[in-house]
Amino acid sequence: MADESSITMDVRETFEGKTSVITGAASGIGEGIARVAAEAGMKVVLADVAEERLQRVVKDIRSAGGDAIGVVTDVTDRDAIENLADVAEDRYGEITLAVNNAGIESIGFSWEIDPATWDRVIDINLRGVIHGTRSFARRMISRGTEGFIANLSSVGGLGIMPTQTPYIMSKHAILSFSECVYLEMQFAEHPIHVSAVLPSSVRTRIFDEALTDRNSGFTEGQRVRMAQAIEHGLTIEEAGRRILAGIAARQFWVSTEPEATAAFAAQRARYLEELRPPALTQEMRYLLGE
Repeated sequence: MADESSITMDVRETFEGKTSVITGAASGIGEGIARVAAEAGMKVVLADVAEERLQRVVKDIRSAGGDAIGVVTDVTDRDAIENLADVAEDRYGEITLAVNNAGIESIGFSWEIDPATWDRVIDINLRGVIHGTRSFARRMISRGTEGFIANLSSVGGLGIMPTQTPYIMSKHAILSFSECVYLEMQFAEHPIHVSAVLPSSVRTRIFDEALTDRNSGFTEGQRVRMAQAIEHGLTIEEAGRRILAGIAARQFWVSTEPEATAAFAAQRARYLEELRPPALTQEMRYLLGE
């Protein structure tokens, strides 16, 4: 892995002066990507439903000399995504980079999770990525120049975890969706690079804000243990630099920690090759509180 300064330089060579749109950009990995994109000289359009946090990040980027705007956007709404793209093009012209990042977590047994929570996780994590990919792909294809679409999966997209089923399922689906779109771009011979981003341990608030039954000692305890497990991970800016470097290098598999991703992939490959039944690991048992 190159050092952080060279990563920023690589990203600048590819993206300086161009426009990026990043969903879920008011916090977490999306915020990190937005800040690094601005540092690299991109014009950045940040999208999120959390207006106050969104404007805080926009203000910070501008204070640091970056060029950014915020657009309150619900990624589950196709029309809202189209509006986001329209606003971005009206303000900055061609969109070169679209990062479909918005996502949420939930904790609980599949049969106990409220149907509304199931719908919300799938709508944001999966349909939001689909809406964004389709909208930005059409616009990039119509202009015929090089473009980049990055979809946020997770190392969880290479694994399994009880009581995180909606999230894990959505990340597996994002990965397979991105693989298929990558092949479609190849077949249609469009100069659009598709990346699947698989972050590992990054210091975000995803578990602090995970949808749980807060009256349940089990789900609350697991939420705390999961949050503790990532508190020593990469900062969001470190993750953003590594992610943008991978995208700029036109990689399909983009990781914040390549060794961890390779280990997950190898474990998954063995599991599938041997057609093993799912098994509770020691790590799973710890996170579940056993």
